[in-house]
Order: sequence, then structure tokens, then C-alpha cells
Amino acid sequence: MRVVVTGGAGFLGSHLCDHLIARGDDVVCIDNFSTGTRSNIAHLRGRQGFTLVEHDVSAYVDVAGAVDAVLHFASPASPVDYTRMPIQTLKAGSLGTHNTLGLAKAKDATFLLASTSEVYGDPLVHPQAEQYWGNVNHLGPRGVYDEAKRFAEAMTMAYCRYHGLDTRIVRVFNTYGPRMRPDDGRVVSNFIVAALADEPITIYGDGAQTRSFCFVDDQVRGIVALLESGEHDPVNIGSSEELTVAELAEIVLEVTGSTSPVRCLPLPADDPKRRCPDAARARELLGWSPSVALREGLGRTAEYFRSLAAPGLG
Repeated sequence: MRVVVTGGAGFLGSHLCDHLIARGDDVVCIDNFSTGTRSNIAHLRGRQGFTLVEHDVSAYVDVAGAVDAVLHFASPASPVDYTRMPIQTLKAGSLGTHNTLGLAKAKDATFLLASTSEVYGDPLVHPQAEQYWGNVNHLGPRGVYDEAKRFAEAMTMAYCRYHGLDTRIVRVFNTYGPRMRPDDGRVVSNFIVAALADEPITIYGDGAQTRSFCFVDDQVRGIVALLESGEHDPVNIGSSEELTVAELAEIVLEVTGSTSPVRCLPLPADDPKRRCPDAARARELLGWSPSVALREGLGRTAEYFRSLAAPGLG
């Protein structure tokens, strides 16, 4: 296939580009490098079948030639990023989704939207199934990301119903792995970077809040399986292994061999108390389940951060 991947220089997008190129697809990577990095795709530059287009999808998107699939992953995705770029985040979810849906419609291509577990907000139902409507504070600081993705889902379903566009929606749950930015503010990267630098690991709140973590290779397998399915309704892709943030800190210390102390700071506004997917539909519809154990994945992620060398860890 010939596949357009927006946000293809980002953490998850770049791994997706790798997977598609490895299986023989041609990939057009579109990124404005607001949060993505050129180093994530440096190994693909000059590779047959790979094309990089530097562009902001909030502006009109056009790609010459045939396109079989459009995968929309362009958006700030960590609290640090969407807090400092709230307007750009909203535009990526609204204008960016509209523009990329328009591209898919013009090319008669399949469209896949990267949505998020954040659409469930601070959930009152556990684990979160796709039918749950969520508990979201649309006026809170996290609302710019939550509502951008909720709007993007609504627009994707509208194109599916009104235009008959072949669409997919993946709700991504807490993905981690190599190519995360050391400063992206997500809990896994924060903990590992602090542990490797022998600096305090900071837990926000008392550490009793829960998350589930999916290694990036598993996440990409699930996304591609969804792309190849005929499923139009949203599908959760994530690990159902739920653990507390305090337990995650203990495992990171074990994996890295660090003696970093753990400190607690106040919990940010609207930070979810529990977050864990009901992944039954992914198992039933896609035959998908994660295969990389948490300790293995954290070890591979720690090795990546070690490879960045000491100056990048401060």
C-alpha cells in the first residue's frame, strides 16, 4: 500500500512508519516537528518507499498520486506538550482531522484516527469499555487534548456515516518505549530518566492512582491489525494489566538498578484516578493481545535512554 502517516516523526508515528516500511509499504510521513524529532526518522531518510513532507496538518493537506490509507497521528500527546501548545492541540484535532479526512475522501483511501484513552477523562467505570461515554472536564487544563480527540472521533464517524468513508478509530492507552523524549513529561520517561540520573523520582499525588502500560511494538501491531479490519467503531488498544504509579516507580528502580529516592508532589488537576482498558473487542475482532511484559519493555526503554548519553539525561 501507499500510506500517509501524519505525525510520522513522533514517538508512536515513527514506529508505525518503521513497521509499514518493513512490510513493503510506501510511506509518506507528514510532520511539522512541533513535538516529533528528525532523529526518530533519520534511519528512514533515503530509504526506498519513504517520503518526508514537512507540513502542519492544520493547513490544507494534499499528497500527489494514489493513496491507499491515511493514518492521522499528528497531535501533541503528553501533558507537557498540550499544556504549552493548547491552541495547536485543538487545531490538530479539529482542522487537522478535517483536512486529513478530506485527503482520504479525495483519494478513496481508508482513514485511521489515533484517538486516546483520554476521551474517558477521569473515568467512573472500570475498566473502560468503548461504550463508556467518559467523565471529562472540558474546561480543565487537560480538556484541550481530551476534547480535541473527542471532536476528532465525532468528525471521523460523521465522514463514515455521511460520506461512506472507510474509517477506523484506535483509542491508544499509555504507550511507552524507545524514542520517547526524555522531557516529554509522561510517567514512564520521567521515572526512567530520573532513575538513570540518580535524581528523585517524582510521584504526583500519593501514587495510588493506576495506569496500564503497552509497549510500542505491541501498540503498533494492534493499530495495523485494526487498519486491516473492517471495524468502524472505536477499539481500545492497550494492556489490561493495571498497576499503581507507586508500583511502577518500584519496578523502574529494579530495572535500572537505581537508588533514586521517591518524592511526592500534589496531583495535577483532573489527573485520572484509574485508567485501564477493557480490551475484549481488540481480542475478539483483531485477535490482538500484548506480548511484551512490562519489565522487559521498561528494560528496553531504559537502554534507549542510556544510549542518549549523559548530557541528554540531566
